[in-house]
Amino acid sequence: MNSPTMFEDISEGMSSSYWKIISDKDVIEFSELTGDRNPVHLDDSYAEATIFKKRVAHGMLAGSLFSTIFGSQFPGAGCIYLEQSLSFRKPVFLNDKVIATVTVTEIDGDRRRVTFETKCEVSGQVVITGIAKILVP
Repeated sequence: MNSPTMFEDISEGMSSSYWKIISDKDVIEFSELTGDRNPVHLDDSYAEATIFKKRVAHGMLAGSLFSTIFGSQFPGAGCIYLEQSLSFRKPVFLNDKVIATVTVTEIDGDRRRVTFETKCEVSGQVVITGIAKILVP
């Protein structure tokens, strides 16, 4: 884990990224953890009959990569996740390499809150977009 970034050192435009290849094991474990056992995530035969034609990862699984960045990289340990909006633009499939990126768009010095644009990409295509607000101690 990196040292946390001090609030005073954060400026608009700063960003950080994290990537992960979404495996079958990740999807199964996420399903067990959350209780979301939708067959589009777990059953090949079922998924073949959907608009996706194959199994897809949970959108929230890919979206949770933002939390990895905030808590472990930037701003880092001690920050508090306050809000997150998500828009699922395209599906994430098993074995996709998802690159999550957060970029500072606004800083509220009085309340020590930082607003971030969040996005996930697969092969250069945006699959998730959103906005996050983080309290930085």
